Amino acid sequence: MSHACTFDGCTVGETGACALERDPATCEHRIGTAAFAGVDAVASGTSAADAIDGLGAPVLEKPNSAASFPSSRTLRPEFVSGMMGSRYVTVVGILGDPESGKTACLASLYLMIANAQLDGWSFADSKSLMAFEEIARGAREWNEGQLPDQMTLHTEMTDDRRPGFLHLRLARSSDGRRFDFALPDLPGEWTTALVGTARADRFEFMKSAEAIWLVVDGRALADKERRQGAISRLGQLTGRLETIFGGALPRVMIVVTHRDHGELDGVTTSRITAELAKRNVVAGIHQVAPFSENGGVKAGFGLADLIDATVGSPRSAAEFWPDSAPQEGSRSYLAFRRDR
Repeated sequence: MSHACTFDGCTVGETGACALERDPATCEHRIGTAAFAGVDAVASGTSAADAIDGLGAPVLEKPNSAASFPSSRTLRPEFVSGMMGSRYVTVVGILGDPESGKTACLASLYLMIANAQLDGWSFADSKSLMAFEEIARGAREWNEGQLPDQMTLHTEMTDDRRPGFLHLRLARSSDGRRFDFALPDLPGEWTTALVGTARADRFEFMKSAEAIWLVVDGRALADKERRQGAISRLGQLTGRLETIFGGALPRVMIVVTHRDHGELDGVTTSRITAELAKRNVVAGIHQVAPFSENGGVKAGFGLADLIDATVGSPRSAAEFWPDSAPQEGSRSYLAFRRDR
């Protein structure tokens, strides 16, 4: 007896031939489920053996492409362009030499907003949480309470020509307004190539930037032997940016990291201002400490002020319906708000 028939000695399940020389579709010895399969096989024009072999097959065919959630890692420029078509997005250009602290600023910003410690701002949304988690992983893994050698990993791009963006939506406490930030996490080698070889093909996205952060290592500015070289590179970098933008630069901010190693003195600040003035560039200088090795300076120092300066100060709301006393003999209707 086979698995498809109750008649002793019948092998219809293996050979497709009935031992009683009957029609397998109508034989009373066939197992019920198989008989129904045989009837369906006859109706569809297939053999009974093919129908029996198909027992246990999936009910539905696998779709050509499985549905998936959008990636939460760094976003491509096309995604940012699509987002800009539906809402206002503040694109920030972030440039700086290797080890200047660009990624550390982004990681510290994420950790502070995640713990509700960014003064004046609260978290609203992010399309790249996994990317933020990756760059902040080093700050989460400490060795028995000891400060790790490196808080963030060196940024590496899978595509040498396309930047990867981090998205962060923040709500401003003062007026409740929400801002979408597109923050590129670029390797410092891109900035080095821009200054040294004027390779600007990878910075087309900068033309959509509302503000530019030029990140410089504060330890280099504090060192007398490296100070002038760092200031000169800032001047060269602003010169390259002028070429990219055709002279019409957006708001430029000098972000000096490692505030925990010391405050920038007035002489150095004046030299930076004078170097940028040679190229008719005016920039604000912001000192930050993404992570701190000095107990007197908290980690995340200056980042809230940096975000405030990036979006600008909130505009004061105009009076909706100002009160003005009528004057006798004046044609108030025709002159209404003419002086405004």
